[in-house]
Amino acid sequence: RDHVLRLAKMAVAGGADGLICSPHEVSLLRKALPPETLLVVPGIRPDSKSEGDDQKRVSSPKEAMAAGASYLVVGRPITQSNDPLAAFEEICQDMA
Repeated sequence: RDHVLRLAKMAVAGGADGLICSPHEVSLLRKALPPETLLVVPGIRPDSKSEGDDQKRVSSPKEAMAAGASYLVVGRPITQSNDPLAAFEEICQDMA
């Protein structure tokens, strides 16, 4: 946590408009950084599919948004789905 905070503060002080961060650090960074800092969060998985692939630091869309994520990155839950549209709709419903 301390290392993540130190690096994030250095990046923002150096002029970064935003950061890519794990869903597990969103809340920490949101509290410590200026409110206009963008937080881009990969590792988003629908609640029903939160296990079973190689990514360990995951979160549901709802949890990531509640923690303060600016943007969510959703890849495999959609691209590897048998029904990509249904997967997309499930993620949108989770964010609502």
